[in-house]
Amino acid sequence: MKVYRISHGNRVFYATLEEGYFKSLITGNTSPVPIPASECTILPIVVPSKIVCVGLNYKAHAAELDMKIPDEPMIFLKPPSAIIGNNDAIVIPSASQQVDYEGELAVVIGQTTKNVLPQDIDPFIFGYACANDVTARDFQRKDTLFTRAKGFDTFAPIGPCIETDTDVNELGIRTIVNDKVRQEGTVADMQYSPAELLSYISHHMTLNPGDVILTGTPPGIGPLKAGDRVEVEIEGIGKLSNPVVDDDSLKTPMQ
Repeated sequence: MKVYRISHGNRVFYATLEEGYFKSLITGNTSPVPIPASECTILPIVVPSKIVCVGLNYKAHAAELDMKIPDEPMIFLKPPSAIIGNNDAIVIPSASQQVDYEGELAVVIGQTTKNVLPQDIDPFIFGYACANDVTARDFQRKDTLFTRAKGFDTFAPIGPCIETDTDVNELGIRTIVNDKVRQEGTVADMQYSPAELLSYISHHMTLNPGDVILTGTPPGIGPLKAGDRVEVEIEGIGKLSNPVVDDDSLKTPMQ
């Protein structure tokens, strides 16, 4: 089931989309009558307390960088303020000279998760989505830490929906820039499976409902520029699409 987060009137809720109508999944919060999609606004799919990311989790990606797969998952955080939704613009900051795409599978947490074993993790997962771990690569090289490079506003596109019923372990993932495939891989190429990652992270921090885990990127990372459109497509889940602009284009000319 594909689930969207939408607003209608003064209400925000999760809903399914059927033949151009949204149907709320929360009884008592909205009208049980389906709402025309044209009357709704599709929002970013989550408002997490944290976004936990995993580095060097695809074997082929580590190989292209000539780097060794870590002995245990390498995790870091993105701020929730970086999240944008489908069709929202990725803004390239003027301070950076190289901003890269990184298409990824996102896992959305459904209930409080702490010290859970991999074989027991499924009930704690709400679903899966497409994501893009946008990165200021020059800052990453300069800082060695990831906070600044990964944390700019708009650097965590996610969406367009949450797929709640899929077996992710063999799914294909690809990133497309201006209609050309730039990244391609499968979840099976991960060193640590999504279940193993969630278990590992849950032994280091409590995961709350709505938190997001980005599970690493396949080979083929590369730069973006203003005017591009970048898409992350995962079979069985959907396609996340975002235009790219520079921050100068958002400034209001002085009168």
